[in-house]
Amino acid sequence: MRNAAALRHIGGMSFASRTTRLPRPFEPDLGAEALAATPWAEGDVATLIEGTGGTSPYLQGLIRKEADWLHAALDDPDAALPALFAELDAGAPDEVDVALRQAKRRVALLAGLSDLAGVWTLEEVTGALTRFADLAVQKALQAAIAREIRRGKLPGATEDDIATAGGMVVLAMGKMGAFELNYSSDIDLICLFDETRFDRDDFHEARSAFVRATRRMSGSLGDLTGEGYVFRTDLRLRPDPAVTPVCISMEAAERYYESLGRAWERAAYIKARPCAGDVEAGERFLETLRPFVWRRHLDFAAIQDAHDMRLRYRDKHGHGAITLPGHDMKLGRGGIREIEFFTQTRQIIAGGRDPELRVRGTVDGLRVLTRTGWVPQGVTEKLTEHYRAHREIEHRVQMLRDAQTHQLPSSDPEFDRLAALCGRDRAELEQDLKRRLEEVHELTEGFFAPDAPCETDVPDEIERSELVARWPNYPALRSGRAVEIFKRLKPEILGRLAKAAKPQEALAAFDGFLAGLPAGVQLFSLFEANPQLIDLLIDIVSTSPDLARHLSRNSSVFDAVIGGDFFSPWPGAAALTAELKEILAREGDYETRLDMARRWQKEWHFRAGVHLLRGLSEPEEAGEHYADLAEASLAAVLPVVQEEFARKHGSAPGRGAVVVGMGSLGARRLHALSDLDLISIYDPDGVEASDGRRPLPARQYYARLTQAAITAMTAPMAEGKLYEIDMRLRPSGNQGPVATSLASFRSYQSEQAWVWEHLALTRARVVAGPAPLAEDVEALRATLLASPPPRDKVLGELATMRARIAAAKGQGAVWDPKIGRGRMQDIELTAQAGALLSGQAPRRTTRGLAMAAREGWLSKADADHLAATYRLCWSLQIGARLIAEGALDPTELGAGGCAFLTRLTGTDGPDELREKLSEMTARAADIIDAALPPPET
Repeated sequence: MRNAAALRHIGGMSFASRTTRLPRPFEPDLGAEALAATPWAEGDVATLIEGTGGTSPYLQGLIRKEADWLHAALDDPDAALPALFAELDAGAPDEVDVALRQAKRRVALLAGLSDLAGVWTLEEVTGALTRFADLAVQKALQAAIAREIRRGKLPGATEDDIATAGGMVVLAMGKMGAFELNYSSDIDLICLFDETRFDRDDFHEARSAFVRATRRMSGSLGDLTGEGYVFRTDLRLRPDPAVTPVCISMEAAERYYESLGRAWERAAYIKARPCAGDVEAGERFLETLRPFVWRRHLDFAAIQDAHDMRLRYRDKHGHGAITLPGHDMKLGRGGIREIEFFTQTRQIIAGGRDPELRVRGTVDGLRVLTRTGWVPQGVTEKLTEHYRAHREIEHRVQMLRDAQTHQLPSSDPEFDRLAALCGRDRAELEQDLKRRLEEVHELTEGFFAPDAPCETDVPDEIERSELVARWPNYPALRSGRAVEIFKRLKPEILGRLAKAAKPQEALAAFDGFLAGLPAGVQLFSLFEANPQLIDLLIDIVSTSPDLARHLSRNSSVFDAVIGGDFFSPWPGAAALTAELKEILAREGDYETRLDMARRWQKEWHFRAGVHLLRGLSEPEEAGEHYADLAEASLAAVLPVVQEEFARKHGSAPGRGAVVVGMGSLGARRLHALSDLDLISIYDPDGVEASDGRRPLPARQYYARLTQAAITAMTAPMAEGKLYEIDMRLRPSGNQGPVATSLASFRSYQSEQAWVWEHLALTRARVVAGPAPLAEDVEALRATLLASPPPRDKVLGELATMRARIAAAKGQGAVWDPKIGRGRMQDIELTAQAGALLSGQAPRRTTRGLAMAAREGWLSKADADHLAATYRLCWSLQIGARLIAEGALDPTELGAGGCAFLTRLTGTDGPDELREKLSEMTARAADIIDAALPPPET
């Protein structure tokens, strides 16, 4: 059986063997004329030429004019275009106008026949048309620039600059940018030049030369001569076209988009692509526009922007019911533009966060939107099928007379002609068209104009509340657009507030959130598109006024909720680290990387809190989640700091440095407000200094690198801080260097460290840095703790430490789960003593208590009670730190906050919680007192 490759080379059959459909002649006499011009045609090829020539006056003329070339082209259609392009590319510049028009005829003829016969897919047809457009623009531009250079009008340019157009680039916009040109498309271009290639005094002369070249290029492409035309060119997509020249500097364009760029221009740049001239400069320019096109946060306001654009198109072009005669396949109801807007708007919403969405093609866009969870598979399959069908009908409408139209014929004879060109029965074609248009409209309309919220019964005491009455004066409702969106949301919000356990408390909490919100359009748009977020917001603000205030200042954290996997199981430290490293690798600027890390950390921090709030994680798990997040932040950010530091001072001398997590981070038990206890250990490995432009001695290098890392983590930037850092647990505390060499650390811990420092070392854990050094530090820790001091010494020191803490901090407040006798800190110190005396140094508090029982200085029952008390205190601690920043007072939390804390602690209310806390901690204090000797006075 012959394969497809073999069939392509059988003369007269290569094209026919791939034919899947054929037109029929609407005017048989004209079809006969086309056949007479191609006596070599036979079989399906003859039927194709007869049907095409007998239906499309435009294609009939091309067949008669290019019959000889067509004969050879159909022998191997896959090779015909590359050969045509190569011939055109090699042609003389002074003959470009004629050569381009001849090539246009041949490309149009071959693409038209391949489309009508089903030999090429839609993407192959539009790709061929677009590749020819790219080459045509390049040849016309080079000829125009060459003329300016040879006349000496482009300052400093030589013949060598013709290939890159002397620093000028042409951006293909719209369908050309996406390789989606339609059959009779004009081409939308933006022409720019790189002003940095010219001295200031030469700027105006260079700009004049580029303007002349642009006009000449446009004329070469668009002027109608005896040979026809190549492409109608539209240069009006450039910034402010009414007052700017046809070619402007990149710097001027960048300033325009930064300050005045509009929503439709953002959408246009999704498909922008350098197609001719200095392509590298064009790519750099598009990279500078990335923040303008792709917003950092989920941009649900883009939905309204797109809806407004659609309404403007409707007003201009009409958008009534689908009656097929005269219906606009592009701009009409259910047309191509609705699919494009549906796709592009979703890309704009999330493309700033997910670079995978930054694709130019419509079908490609739908595919990636499904892959990333934004569009259901079934919707993508239907819209893709309808898009391709719509585009094919659009092509056939244009093939009839080479008209740049998207409207179905208005008269019966012309509709019959279209059906003939499609090779279909008219009634069946009309039925299929109407079905597709209606289904596209149904699939896309709900996204842009969702049904208004149903009417909700809201009690008068809520709806007429003084709090609600003052909302219009809040900053978030200053703009008319915000007011318009919020007006649609308000009944839904009030209705859900009315259903809260204590509506007035919930209303007051929501009021606090709204009052602190600096702007509302983005967030209100997000709520309108994702009404389930209103429930989440009310849940949060009803439980935690403090968290609500945080949300009002950082509402972008809601972006993560609709990412598709917000409520999925926690991924763990390794996956988080890999994700953040990938995000930071996309950015080149140091400050931007740090801001991206902060934004990412805020979203995951928010996720950890919501999981705890919603009961998706238990207090023990949530503590590990916060610790995973801190570890991932350190592991991903510190290499970025090292890279930046090395630019000036060279690579780290020796084996590098590791960061050791102490305290709660080392034990993997953090809460929402935890700072990080860290120490830095480095190993110069005999290397005395770095090797950079400004080398530093090893000790100074690592000290300054550590300071840079602390700054990176703690400096308040646009996105806030990452973490507060505490390094007082390093050798010699605040008096010692911020970074300690491995040798010094070993010596200090072996010869000088106090018992309390060895107690602290039981929870130490390397959280970032090179693996070989991390392994050595962990091995050193194990060695240091393998031979513990005598029990009497450790327990005596512990008793003294407890007395000093009590003298310094008192017994703690009634509701303080951390400070005080028998509370978290007290139990942790006891567990650390158990861990130290075991010689095995487990990090977890419960394991340390179990070791104390095994060693015999605590009974198992006592160890179990201390562990149970610790779990109770921790549950209260992690819950309290999520919903209140200051001292805990249940009387000020409200019903939601109290219910949250009592759920975490397994109690029935604040009174029972207080009684249980008091009883369990009192007994815990007695157990610890009995296990330790009297403190030294």
